Amino acid sequence: MRIVILSKGPANYSTKRLREEAEGRGHEVRVINYAKCYVTVERSNPAVYYKGEEVCDVDVVVPRIAQSLTKYGSSIVRQFEMQNVFTTTSSISIVRSRDKLRSLQLLAKAGVGIPKTVFVRETADFDGVLEQVGGAPVIIKVARGTHGNGVVLAETRKAALAVMQAFYVEGVNFLVQEFVAESAGVDIRAFVVNGKVVASMLRQSLDDDFRSNLHQGGQGLPVKLTVEERKTAQKAAKAMGLAICGVDMMRSSRGPLVLEVNSSPGFSIEKMTGANVAAKIVDYIEQSAKAGRRKDKIGA
Repeated sequence: MRIVILSKGPANYSTKRLREEAEGRGHEVRVINYAKCYVTVERSNPAVYYKGEEVCDVDVVVPRIAQSLTKYGSSIVRQFEMQNVFTTTSSISIVRSRDKLRSLQLLAKAGVGIPKTVFVRETADFDGVLEQVGGAPVIIKVARGTHGNGVVLAETRKAALAVMQAFYVEGVNFLVQEFVAESAGVDIRAFVVNGKVVASMLRQSLDDDFRSNLHQGGQGLPVKLTVEERKTAQKAAKAMGLAICGVDMMRSSRGPLVLEVNSSPGFSIEKMTGANVAAKIVDYIEQSAKAGRRKDKIGA
């Protein structure tokens, strides 16, 4: 098959692993920087251009879209979809997963456990917001953010009010979320491919940081999921309409709570666990590409 990987980093670990795994099975792979693509929109002729040439004769597109380029990257993916090219992650599911509120709404609707959350913009009823999530300490997040950026732990009511006031003045959409003390600085990443958890790791901060993201200096360790955690990860992936994703969960006294579903998860989990995630993704491509793109049934 002719496979295109949409990636800004051809030398990064995830992209290299996908390429070598696919080429090792005889597939033709091309890595394209989607930020340098452009599209032409006209009746019955959706085209994508890269370095002055049309990108054509493509069987599969594997999107690796950065958070900061969600809108543009998903537009390029959508253009391939208009050509009836199979994409491992649909354009709508990329956009859906990057909107924190939208994601939580869909997860809650599907019956997936999530931390209690309030979405805020211009309300000045800050005490009411805090009361809804059980009071300080609380987690306050910018509605769009990644790798643990734009996330604050407000340990006291005074600190929480100050952060919310700052966001309020700036007109920023933000989320106020309950703080789950028993899981501070620790979470679990479950890597899901085609409805199955193919690898899982526990991420733990190395200092007093409440965030466990590897991009914030966290440490990853292999972990065996409980049956409930495995089912939660699978349910979350299905709720988001993602065949390939990383589901981030924390352990709480009331069971696993999903924090985020990442539509472009990194492959560092391979180094931590020894699992061959890239091979599982190529398996999925080989099984699914000929069947064509599945209709997105999420409706949001």
